[in-house]
Amino acid sequence: MTIKLFASFQKGRFAVETREYPPATTVEEIVTDLHIPKREIGVLLVNGRHVSFDHRPGGGDVLAIFPVIGGG
Repeated sequence: MTIKLFASFQKGRFAVETREYPPATTVEEIVTDLHIPKREIGVLLVNGRHVSFDHRPGGGDVLAIFPVIGGG
C-alpha cells in the first residue's frame, strides 16, 4: 500500500512511502504504527474517497492522511 502524508505529518516521517500490512489491518492501526495522534487527523482518504478509522485498505490502495487545518 502507498501512504501519503501531508503538511506537518511529513516532519520526521516521509511524504510518500510504500508499506506492507496484513490484509485485515485498519486505517487506525496504520495511523498508530506511524505514531500520528488520532486527534490531529483532519481527513483520511483511500483512493481519493473519505474513509473512517475502521476501514481496511487493500494492498494496492493509496492512503492519504491530512492534519486538521486551522486558520483565521
